[in-house]
Amino acid sequence: GFTAYDVHMSDLLSGRADLRDVTGLVAAGGFSYGDTLGAGEGWARSILFHRELTDAFADFFARPDTFGLGICNGAQMFAALAEHIPGASAWPRFTRNRSEQYEARLSLVEVLDSPSIFFAGMAGSRLPIAVAHGEGFADFSTFGDPAAVHRALRYVDATGAVATTYPANPNGSPDGLTAVTTPDGRFTAMMPHPERVQRTAQFSWTSAAAGSTSPWLRMFRNARAWVG
Repeated sequence: GFTAYDVHMSDLLSGRADLRDVTGLVAAGGFSYGDTLGAGEGWARSILFHRELTDAFADFFARPDTFGLGICNGAQMFAALAEHIPGASAWPRFTRNRSEQYEARLSLVEVLDSPSIFFAGMAGSRLPIAVAHGEGFADFSTFGDPAAVHRALRYVDATGAVATTYPANPNGSPDGLTAVTTPDGRFTAMMPHPERVQRTAQFSWTSAAAGSTSPWLRMFRNARAWVG
């Protein structure tokens, strides 16, 4: 239900696109900067090293009518911009997987009760989701506060218990944490890829009708309903 625009950083740098013209921002995953170490950090620095862009993003985050979703590299980028996102000071950084390797497969997550606008009405759901990352470890060693952070998703095992060990927990994050949000729920950063499993045909198995939409599409419908 949205009018969507594909905007590159070069568009923002050149002035061809302006964040004042949009309501929602999705920082997508998918190997930004060649997925070199800290790709999302590099993405964030392309904003932080330009005063005009820093101010533009800070103004966007501060507007009460805006929302944002960071996925994978985008989550890493959002986390690196946390000081400019109201209510995100407790967020961790996302660093190298404890497995020391890239992890790509379907994993099982549980949607937690959180203020995130994306997960409205989804708390308690346990769903498979695509993971594809080398740096998904929720690292509180330098930034963030695990006691204060608003948790939105966590990895669980086949019994529904919190996944604390590999491979059910693909990156080693404490308590299976893999998505965080702000107290008002407008901004969410998540490591897994809901956009890669928005159709049931993208699951490895489902009892739903082939070609139907999966429960993950509700995230985007929730955002559209929030905008009104």
